[in-house]
Amino acid sequence: MNSKQKGKRGELAWKNFLIENGFEARRGQQYCGGSDSADVVCKGMEEFHAEVKCVENLNIYKAIDQALEDCGSNTPYVAHKKNRKDWLVTMCAVDWIELIKKINKSIDNQTKD
Repeated sequence: MNSKQKGKRGELAWKNFLIENGFEARRGQQYCGGSDSADVVCKGMEEFHAEVKCVENLNIYKAIDQALEDCGSNTPYVAHKKNRKDWLVTMCAVDWIELIKKINKSIDNQTKD
C-alpha cells in the first residue's frame, strides 16, 4: 500500500472514530491540493487542526511540526495510532494548558448560574 492510500485509510479511521463518538466529521480538502487543510474536519472542533498518522514508528515531533506549519490560526494536534492500539492525541503543552483553562472557565460559569 502506498503512503497516500495509507494516509487516506488513517484519515477515514479517525473520521469514523469521531463520528462513533457523536461528532460530525469529514476528511479535509488536502486531496484537492490544499496542503494546509486539516486531515479531518470536525463540527464543534473548528478551532483545531488535525494531523492524522497511522504508523508503527511515528516521529511525533516531525508530525507536530507538520501540524504547526499547516494549522494557520487553529490549534494543532496529531491523532495517531499503531495497529491494534487505541487512538492517541498529542498536542503542544501550551495549547493543552489553554484548553484546560477554557474548560475550567466554562465549568466555573456553569456553577455560577
